Amino acid sequence: MAEYPSEVRIREVGPRDGFQNEPEVIPTAEKVRLIGMLADAGLKRIEVTSFVRADVIPQLSDGADVLAALERREGVSYSVLIPNERGLDNALEHRDRFDEISVFLSASETHNRKNVNRSIAESLEGLMSVLARARREGLRCEGVVATSFGCPYEGAVPRDRVLEIAERLREAGCAEVGFGDTTGMANPRQVSDFYAHARDRLEGVELTAHFHNTRGQGLANAVAALGEGVASFESSFGELGGCPVPPGSTGNVSSEDLVSMFHEMGVETGIDLEGLLAASRSVQEVLGRPLGAHLLTAGPIDWDGQG
Repeated sequence: MAEYPSEVRIREVGPRDGFQNEPEVIPTAEKVRLIGMLADAGLKRIEVTSFVRADVIPQLSDGADVLAALERREGVSYSVLIPNERGLDNALEHRDRFDEISVFLSASETHNRKNVNRSIAESLEGLMSVLARARREGLRCEGVVATSFGCPYEGAVPRDRVLEIAERLREAGCAEVGFGDTTGMANPRQVSDFYAHARDRLEGVELTAHFHNTRGQGLANAVAALGEGVASFESSFGELGGCPVPPGSTGNVSSEDLVSMFHEMGVETGIDLEGLLAASRSVQEVLGRPLGAHLLTAGPIDWDGQG
């Protein structure tokens, strides 16, 4: 039987990864209020926005305004997604309002081209400079490798290619590397095998699991990663989000479903599940539609039989 970590760290990515996929722009004040609810629920790592071009992702065009309006909570690390050097330039104008950056690229040439119009080599070259500058600013850096477990255009993605990209990111100064199941193609056996190899090749780097629930396997994959000692996860409240390309790549694994499962397994998260559910119910009201998280319908397990 696997020996699971006794506690895990969860980065909430809904305010960025989730909101960017909504068809309508969410008011800045609502974003700030919801981020505050997430922090109050005990989430210590929150990705709040991205400094991308407004014409590409208009839903995040208020990134600077969100940062300015945040009431920063002690002990909470706020991160922003940085696509390129121009994005870093814009973000550094608000350097005192966030603590970490994430950079990203795909392990699939086709997906990377469709997502950022660059080859993998071109993306890596550009990110080297971004990471060097961010480290000089004292920012903690995470590198995210999308399509780590499969690509909807190319099919299987070679594990060695994914890990070689991760090694390059480590060499450039990433303290953390996240592996994204960007369109929900991973399965638990594959995840176990992948993280066993990643653990051996990426010593000294925080390994993070980012699963999507597109095909209903997000939680099973999280357990598989946990069984290989992974103690860092990314998720999205309400199961918001998905990949902009291709269509149909629905949500990230739900934060409340993930937290509930970990708590039932005796794995600590430091997160108040009821507070997290309150944030998800609130974002449902903002969006005016039901979300996919199972706990929003079923509720947490009540072992005392109180309802």
